[in-house]
Amino acid sequence: MADTDLQTILVVDDNPDNIDVLSGILRPQYKVKASVSGKLALRIAGGKQKPDLILLDIMMPEMDGYQVCEQLKANPITRDIPVIFVTAKSEAEDERRGFELGAVDYITKPVSMPIVLARIRTHLALYDQQRELAAQVKQRTEEIEETRHEIIKRLGRAAEYKDNETGMHVIRMSYYARFLAERIGAAPEWVELLFYAAPMHDIGKIGIPDHVLLKEGRLNEDEWRIMQKHVEYGADILGNHDSELLSLAREVALTHHEKWDGSGYPNGLKGEEIPLSGRIVAIADVFDALTSTRPYKKAWSDEEVITFLNEQAGKHFDPALVPEFLACMPQVLEVKAQFSDE
Repeated sequence: MADTDLQTILVVDDNPDNIDVLSGILRPQYKVKASVSGKLALRIAGGKQKPDLILLDIMMPEMDGYQVCEQLKANPITRDIPVIFVTAKSEAEDERRGFELGAVDYITKPVSMPIVLARIRTHLALYDQQRELAAQVKQRTEEIEETRHEIIKRLGRAAEYKDNETGMHVIRMSYYARFLAERIGAAPEWVELLFYAAPMHDIGKIGIPDHVLLKEGRLNEDEWRIMQKHVEYGADILGNHDSELLSLAREVALTHHEKWDGSGYPNGLKGEEIPLSGRIVAIADVFDALTSTRPYKKAWSDEEVITFLNEQAGKHFDPALVPEFLACMPQVLEVKAQFSDE
């Protein structure tokens, strides 16, 4: 078997003779790395070529094995590497402390070759199983998350189809919202949540009667009151849920028609009373709506919409967000062309 195919054991002991003994036992079956200090062991374990298992002495100067193990388990990069203590300390209290720190086994010196090899084989096999299981769980979780995101996008598109739109609107505006959120430095996790929540902003239109939703002319006062109900219907459809994604989608659905000056609906929120998600989606939604052709209107030019956004900064829109959105215009126009209605 080529050396690169062998699993790697890191032997940590301040006594070179002990390292030689263990290396002699291990080398026919494993690739061996060695360290005579705890600090060096931590650097090796956290490097690009992480060991598959660590044999760790306890009694060492400067940093003993317990401290090394504690730091290994506190580091997300190294915490899963199995650690076996190999030491002359044989009291039950010593073993208890080692296991409490996260070691998987405890071998006393002088070591027995069959015991060392058997213990290492056992724990490497368990480690391999854990990694395989973790990989399967990660893959399955990603599949479930992808399915959930796709369902949410499809539901968002369903509402747009009912509103005589192509369904591309929710895709474009969700990208616009993502670009703006990234631009202002929002946390990456929140940016992704907003990207998947934004398509649900008008899901409540499903509850609006067709004679109002599909009317080509101007809505009268009663019809406008009915139309405004779609934000509350959307919040009701999405409900109160522990899911961060659904919770953010509900917030977006309920607040994306609020206006900075307090003249929006349904609650007349003003300024920063409006959640950031609603303020971002308001800009993304209006930009795409105005630049899109609908049965009842022609598409505005990009220049006309940019002028409108600037005019409405501090009225309809958060005045701090408008210039940030305009700074994203190269990305916005690229998506606009890529997901065209035509």
